[in-house]
Amino acid sequence: MDDRQSEPRVCYRCLIGGRVQGVFFRAATREQAMRLGVTGYARNLADGRVEVLACGEAAAVAQLRDWLRTGPSTAKVTGVACEPLDYVVQNGFVID
Repeated sequence: MDDRQSEPRVCYRCLIGGRVQGVFFRAATREQAMRLGVTGYARNLADGRVEVLACGEAAAVAQLRDWLRTGPSTAKVTGVACEPLDYVVQNGFVID
């Protein structure tokens, strides 16, 4: 049996602040999420932050959360706040 199948699945909602809009942050997040097998979404908020919903295996979601702290080279992340949510099955990773 593959141990990864028994790994708990989690969802986190993260709010990322800084220079994160207009710098391909959402597209880069989607690339990272797909590489890690994480589902959810990334969307711009009216206040200049980006909201990310990341769902999947706990280790993969943790890797994506770590990546969000720096983002793509074009971004300047000044803060990341994540909160756990109940796990919900998502289809793929979309940019809203």
